Amino acid sequence: MIPTTPPQKRRSLPPWLKAELPSGARYERVKDQMKSGVLHTVCEEARCPNIGECWNGGTATFMVLGDTCTRGCRFCSVETARTPPPPDPLEPIRLADSLAKLELNYAVITTVCRDDLPDQGAAHIALCVRAIRDRAPSVLQEFLIQDFRGDLECLDTVVRAKPDVLAHNLETVERLTHPVRDIRAGYRQSIDVLAAIKRMDPAMKTKTSLMLGLGERDQEVSRAMLDLREAGVDILTLGQYLRPSRETRHLPVVEFVSPDRFAALEIEAKAMGFLYIASGPMVRSSYRAGELFLEGLLRTER
Repeated sequence: MIPTTPPQKRRSLPPWLKAELPSGARYERVKDQMKSGVLHTVCEEARCPNIGECWNGGTATFMVLGDTCTRGCRFCSVETARTPPPPDPLEPIRLADSLAKLELNYAVITTVCRDDLPDQGAAHIALCVRAIRDRAPSVLQEFLIQDFRGDLECLDTVVRAKPDVLAHNLETVERLTHPVRDIRAGYRQSIDVLAAIKRMDPAMKTKTSLMLGLGERDQEVSRAMLDLREAGVDILTLGQYLRPSRETRHLPVVEFVSPDRFAALEIEAKAMGFLYIASGPMVRSSYRAGELFLEGLLRTER
């Protein structure tokens, strides 16, 4: 079990986790677009500390299938419900048109889990991929998807739409999968989904992320990275878990992992053969440095 923190205690952030307040012309333009209510961004929903850097650098992370998830992972700040409102059929077009208007270079599109839908939202995601390609062809698109409860038919629907990068986050080591993730998620299920993407389309770039600071042991992180390489994952990000709120549903931080430890893990992961790894306290699954690398690689391949 993960140890709990008494409600009255607050842990101050170490100096390496302090971020500057976001600002800048491009940041303000993206922010204004978000105020329209047409799109939802994970940058805001997840309270990402890198929001200013990414938005000013031409990258943003959007969320489709609505802003309410059917799962209740204990690291996540997104709202949950058993039966969220149905997906907006115009969302793919609105998303694509907004990306074109914002003149982004690289867009990360993540999805809430929609266990309430017959296909868990797979067809809607595929429509988003194709709409972006048709209406904003210069934008490189990375989709961060759910596990579809291991349903390979749903996964195949998304793979055949051919986003530039397909990501699914493992989130944590096997021992901590529960209670960190919703009971419908699973460590092996996620590994199998990532491996299945490569079987369906060996050329597709795959990506995943692990959060540290939840009580994982060094050897467990190493084991997870090896499992991911065996599944053919190309890109790995490692970052510090930060508690979204003081609500009891959100797990406390067990440890603030030092920058030196992140640097050591980066060296270890590179030796395993990942195409690219971003490892640091402020790194998130959508991370500007990693996306710059992917942008250069993908534009060359195009």
